[in-house]
Amino acid sequence: MLCMSGVNDFVVRFANVNGTGSASANYLFAKSIFRMGVPVSAKNIFPSNIQGLPTWYEVRVSEKGYLGRKEGIDLMVSVNPQSIKKDISSVKTGGYFLYDSTKKLHDEFLREDIHMIGVPLMEICNREFIDPRQKQLFKNIVYVGAIAKLLNIDVTVISDLFADQFKGKEKLIAPNMKALGLGSDYIRDNYNFPLEFRVERRNLVGDAIMIDGNAAAGLGAVYGGASVVAWYPITPSTSLVSSFEDYARKLRIDPITGKNNFSIVQAEDELSAIGMAIGANWNGARSFTATSGPGLSLMSEFLGLAYYAEIPVVLVDVQRAGPSTGMPTRSQQSDLISAAYASHGDTKHVLLIPSTPTECFQMMTDSFYYAEQLQTPVIMMTDLDLGMNEHMTEPFKWDDNRKYKRGKVLSEGDLEVIKDWGRYKDIDDDGIPYRTLPATHPSKGSYFTRGSSHDEYAAYSEDSATYVRIMDRLVKKLETAKKLIPGPDFYNTTDLSETGLIYFGTSKHATEEAIDILKLEGETVDAMRIKSFPFNNRVKEFIDSHKKNICN
Repeated sequence: MLCMSGVNDFVVRFANVNGTGSASANYLFAKSIFRMGVPVSAKNIFPSNIQGLPTWYEVRVSEKGYLGRKEGIDLMVSVNPQSIKKDISSVKTGGYFLYDSTKKLHDEFLREDIHMIGVPLMEICNREFIDPRQKQLFKNIVYVGAIAKLLNIDVTVISDLFADQFKGKEKLIAPNMKALGLGSDYIRDNYNFPLEFRVERRNLVGDAIMIDGNAAAGLGAVYGGASVVAWYPITPSTSLVSSFEDYARKLRIDPITGKNNFSIVQAEDELSAIGMAIGANWNGARSFTATSGPGLSLMSEFLGLAYYAEIPVVLVDVQRAGPSTGMPTRSQQSDLISAAYASHGDTKHVLLIPSTPTECFQMMTDSFYYAEQLQTPVIMMTDLDLGMNEHMTEPFKWDDNRKYKRGKVLSEGDLEVIKDWGRYKDIDDDGIPYRTLPATHPSKGSYFTRGSSHDEYAAYSEDSATYVRIMDRLVKKLETAKKLIPGPDFYNTTDLSETGLIYFGTSKHATEEAIDILKLEGETVDAMRIKSFPFNNRVKEFIDSHKKNICN
């Protein structure tokens, strides 16, 4: 049997049953490694039903800071009989398979090329705990204690995490520590430890935090000045709006009246949700909605309205696997084309594409600024992996002196001075007209908001020359957008190879690790990470400067 080795460099996968409380225990394991100063990434792979089907939680530990998924499992913790055949086959030769040995493992599941570690989890819990629910929940903590012993994880780190988790409910700490000790003691008494691969303390995470992208975006919406969100629940975007509400209830309560300075409306469907968000922005609020692929499809017509009527609105598309309903709890980056050109006709939208929770926060705060400066929809493209999984990321930064810039919005005084104002006139030759908010002036500044063909004064028109002028101006506005939104990041500052690699979103982690692997093998690849659309000239220059370009 091959000998495994790898201090702070291995993959652990947990195989559980959905709805048994295992995710909290598994996250406890991942967070304890993070607290020991070692970079870690965790992926919760769960079904779209509420309870009963197999679920997996995969943790990659990488001293080098590689956060993408890696092929091969070093340690499988299997507590789900439904998936045991698949789980045991996924362990690398020389790896370890930890299972509940309360019942004897059938001979067909045995492998001679891996190490089998049996821990009678259910037997231990039946002996030590009385309440049926506690037996199930503490079984998860028992296996955390077992692998903590196997991997040399400092138990004081886990006890500190319990103290944080159960603050105000301190009576829960003792039984959890008991369950943790039961697993640890069983390994101590029955197996050699630690394993060849294990955790050692480092100081490699600095001031990094662990947070999911949906929570980061929800906080970003609060800091970005959003006061209205209209939404319809859809996986995996639902927790984004929940996070916005949680943060708003802490940060957006009027200190004098105690009333909310925000509004959350759950609409009857995605069409209503984006319609309400557009209406709120038209009235002067910063408003947004969040959805996923099927919802984006339904919102396309309203996105066309906002584009042509030139009303700012922000949409977050937390992408999932399609087409159609697809797989609601699986990650994919498949909505880019449908989002960029949502709606019929000559329509093109501004997209922001973050790769980390920190970028989710920053781009969300900026999205409201871009939408109001450009008077157009801005769509932030995340995905389930980024949105719902905890990621190690840089701490968020915010300048308290930052002012909310509302773009070209005319005041009552402006309207008194201006003699010839047209809602869709381009005065500054940047494609962006001036707008007014309702009730700004008692008699001036009103206009018809039209999704139908119109002239510079918002009057209905079917004149072809007028239509061409308006459409050409919208194209000019997108040229202005290219100068405003973030440009790409480059892996190399100078061209070093004939091949260019283009990537975006959560493919960042796997792509940049692959580039480093190629470098060790003597192969150099130039790379560019796309962060927004429409693309600026630097994207074209990168593509033109390479004989071959590969899009990841």
